[in-house]
Amino acid sequence: MPVHRGPAAGDVRDLPAVGGHLDAMDGVRAVASFGVLVYHVASTTGASLREGFLPALLSRGDIAVPIFFLLSGFLLYRPWAREAMEGTEGTEGTTPPRVGDYLWKRALRILPAYWLVVAVALSLWSWPRAADPVSWLPFLLLVQNYVPDPWWAGASPPGLGQMWSLSVEMTFYLALPLIAVALRALARRGADPVARARLLLTGVCALALVSPLWAIFSHLPVHRPELGLWLPRSMLYFATGMALAVVSLWAHAETDPDAPVRRLTRGLRESWVTCWIIAALVYAVAASPVAGGRLFEIQDLWTDIFEMTLYTVFVLALLAPVALQTSEPSPLRSLLGNRAMRYLGRISYGVFLWQFVVIVGWYELTGQQSFTGGLLTTLVVCTAFTVLLADLSHRLVEAPSLRLHRLRRR
Repeated sequence: MPVHRGPAAGDVRDLPAVGGHLDAMDGVRAVASFGVLVYHVASTTGASLREGFLPALLSRGDIAVPIFFLLSGFLLYRPWAREAMEGTEGTEGTTPPRVGDYLWKRALRILPAYWLVVAVALSLWSWPRAADPVSWLPFLLLVQNYVPDPWWAGASPPGLGQMWSLSVEMTFYLALPLIAVALRALARRGADPVARARLLLTGVCALALVSPLWAIFSHLPVHRPELGLWLPRSMLYFATGMALAVVSLWAHAETDPDAPVRRLTRGLRESWVTCWIIAALVYAVAASPVAGGRLFEIQDLWTDIFEMTLYTVFVLALLAPVALQTSEPSPLRSLLGNRAMRYLGRISYGVFLWQFVVIVGWYELTGQQSFTGGLLTTLVVCTAFTVLLADLSHRLVEAPSLRLHRLRRR
């Protein structure tokens, strides 16, 4: 429901949708999950290490990961932002989200399917190193990014290479209620929803500064690359999503249809093609040497910050028009929210979870070595099996788990 709307607010159909399910976001999840899959197949086959513009583009497929982070910031912070803008509890009948209910839903959404993948991957490829149940704990608790002396070699054990980003997500889920409380305290200084929106946006922008400051800390006096897997390095992407949530609600709070924030949301929404062209150009720049080397090359401080900035501009240009869509039909909603994209969005979490299990399994089955194999053949085979497992995972694990949340609320 809108935060605030006076008699001169204009047509509500011209305002961003701020409640309920957004079909277009399903399409965004699908794009991000399959983008990560293409990136991992290209990395495994070595296609992204070859010379040329296309391999360079493939080597920057990790730019899809910040899409997930922005979505989490946007969708999860929105209820807290709405409550903070409407005023303190008891004055306007608004109550903050229940933290216990929020955490329970996040746990049911993330953990059951993830635990299944962890059990499969560790049992198949990390035995007997993972024979000790204690060795499973960092992965079961999603704290593997923060283990100082891990038993596994490299970023993760075979089949779990992408899970570092899920560990970052889980840390953000746990931190968000505390962040929301701090931002709410800041917003209380505002006398009305518009003033509170300005204060919230100021606080979120300050939160975004954590990432470049963390980059400096992780590079100086010596480079500690493991700190790049901690939440502060990615806070900029989450904060960008949170800022979009505040802006979408702010548009509802304005009573003047020509208020700058109303014009901004309308302009971004209607200029989605232009925004996507900007995103494509930024992606091309990110694939050039100015953003650093490919894959395993260590970046210096300024390259790290430059990459962070490019990735943020990319995801903002790509997703701002989607996040600010109205509830009315539009070409963009039809493109990202059609039946096929909604299905792919529903199974996108499974696509993310199972892709490395499939890739490692395919290479073991065929006897291929890493950095060999045909990109197209490997991509087609791995995509087919990943989608199959993702569909089964959604039907047999994810959907039943979420039903437990609905039963708990009754």
